[in-house]
Amino acid sequence: MFKKAIFAIDEVRLRHEKYDGSLGGEITRLTLERGDGVTAVVYDVDTDNVIFTEQFRHTTYERGDGWLLEAPAGMFDTVEEAPDDAMRREILEEIGYEVEELRHITTFYLSPGGTSERIFLYYAAVSSAHKVGVGGGLISEGEDIRAVEIPFGTAIKMLYAGEIKDARTIIGLQWMQMHYPELRIRGN
Repeated sequence: MFKKAIFAIDEVRLRHEKYDGSLGGEITRLTLERGDGVTAVVYDVDTDNVIFTEQFRHTTYERGDGWLLEAPAGMFDTVEEAPDDAMRREILEEIGYEVEELRHITTFYLSPGGTSERIFLYYAAVSSAHKVGVGGGLISEGEDIRAVEIPFGTAIKMLYAGEIKDARTIIGLQWMQMHYPELRIRGN
């Protein structure tokens, strides 16, 4: 196993049962063990804005300018940390909002062919009353994050124009688009 910082690469040799009931031959797979993450579509019910983060992502630099618009997201601080606690912490760190209620949308694997990472996706309704900090991320983690508020309708146009490239954010926005009438009527 190779391990550095929050990443570990594990080599696994295994056999598994095939569809016909027979046991397949031994195969070798490499798995990126990154841990689980959280993401939330954050919606300001008073302004009809979706609140994104914008930050530099080195892995996207060779195929673009490196700056991505994303839903607030992060990793668990400890294995014991509950997903909703991790999400609340990340929203506060990145965009400065204190969130009382999170609505769990789904949990999914980001890229199961090569990484074990699961994403817990949430929806969070906020208003100006929930703004308690400046956000921006943690300097100690090398973060330089800008909060960006975009009207919901504009965000959906950007999504379908291919301007939003983060898979977690795309899934969250599509969920929000499907539930938008109910979210606007209930205000949450």
